[in-house]
Amino acid sequence: MSSSSALPATDNRRWITLVVVGLAQLMVVLDATVVNIALPSAQADLGFTDGQRQWIITAYSLAFGSLLLLGGRLSDLIGRKRTFIIGLIGFAIASALGGAAGSFELLVAARALQGAFGALLAPTALAVLTTTFTIPKERARAFGVFGAIAGAGGAVGLLLGGILTEALNWRWNLYINVFIAAFAIVGALIYIPFMARTGPRPKLDVPGTLLVSGGLFGLVFGFSNAETDGWDSPLTWGMLAAAAVLIAGFVFWQTRAKHPLLPLQIVLDRNRGAAYLSVTIAGAGMFGIFLFVTYYLQLTLGYSPIQTGLAFLPMIAMLVLAAQLGTNIFVPRFGPKVLVPTGMTLGVIAMIWLTTLDASSIYVANVMPPLMLMGFAMGTIMPASMQTATLGVDRHFAGVASAMVNTSQQVGGSVGTALLNTLAATAMTDYLASHVPVTPDVVSSAAIASYATAYWWGAGFFALGAVVSALLFRRRGHGLSLSHTPSAPGEPAAEPVIAH
Repeated sequence: MSSSSALPATDNRRWITLVVVGLAQLMVVLDATVVNIALPSAQADLGFTDGQRQWIITAYSLAFGSLLLLGGRLSDLIGRKRTFIIGLIGFAIASALGGAAGSFELLVAARALQGAFGALLAPTALAVLTTTFTIPKERARAFGVFGAIAGAGGAVGLLLGGILTEALNWRWNLYINVFIAAFAIVGALIYIPFMARTGPRPKLDVPGTLLVSGGLFGLVFGFSNAETDGWDSPLTWGMLAAAAVLIAGFVFWQTRAKHPLLPLQIVLDRNRGAAYLSVTIAGAGMFGIFLFVTYYLQLTLGYSPIQTGLAFLPMIAMLVLAAQLGTNIFVPRFGPKVLVPTGMTLGVIAMIWLTTLDASSIYVANVMPPLMLMGFAMGTIMPASMQTATLGVDRHFAGVASAMVNTSQQVGGSVGTALLNTLAATAMTDYLASHVPVTPDVVSSAAIASYATAYWWGAGFFALGAVVSALLFRRRGHGLSLSHTPSAPGEPAAEPVIAH
């Protein structure tokens, strides 16, 4: 086939492709939180201990975080459509196994399998979007939708988890993925074009894959272990030290490898580097919001799981609104150098606002406004960062460049959750130690004080993000602009070719 048979730039199939890709992304993102609300029910059903409970969450994040770059590269090597469909089928099978699990061990194994196929699916979804939408105006709109899904998926997971757990049972938090995946598979088979490879097929960088997968595993495991065993645990420090050594080895190897897993020019581009850092920092702050606001609503205000999920809806609405305004109006006009620091600054204000919550706070007057502001902040940060992170990358490396976005968000979430949990727990212990005797009111006040500590540190994350993004992103007219279509760091991007 010649490039003359390439998919027309304005073909309506593109927008159906966006729906299909959006479904896959939603499934992967919400699965990081949808199971959280179901954990008590699953624990009662399967009889595992409080100490074992964290592995239902950690198994998913470990497999997902450590295999993302491999998943992104595989999509470059074996084709995006094929990888996308394999990822969807695998994720559906893993979800069905988890839903039917009769033991703790099988549930953990199914969650790890979900994470592994999620690592194949998430970067491929973003890469499909990157190579499908090349016209600047369409690209902006598509990334606005995708960025909104990436930012809101966690909150949607909390709401869906609450509804499914209360209306049906905890197993439907996993079974629901089978239905989502089925729709996405049909859509992918019909609407995602096959892109023919031009030139010789590159080889997989096996040493690089082993180094970075091991490094990311150590990083996610180390921070997860810090949540449960503390920062002074030898396993925590051992894993984090091993991660540092392996990732340093990976960076060194990438300068020597004939077929590098992640060509360093992708990350070292100033705009893309700023975008990856912004996603990491925003991920750290965002996961903190979901975690501690959920605790506050359920434990302090006495909300049910469904009420808790519904409480996040205004935040999701503002996130979607900001994403659409940003990508369609503000990013083309001002670029990420203005938009991302603005979003980070709004995040700082929202976090500080949340520190004012106490036992007598009212949702509409005290909780909803800062949540809406945080939604607007995330909707301003994420689409602009994600669009910039994949801009100008040769399509043969679109998968691994996209994987770096997901890796950044995953690492940010792991680091943020571990740090904020530890700081909040320390604040609670200190409060209880200084308020003797310990009464139920004192315990309630200690919990609120611990949440406030987490919000203050979250504000610090966003403040750091504001400074970093303001300094690193180039001014408009310098380097890559958001009207740039994907081109090569090393060679021209090939046209997509449709196989009939």
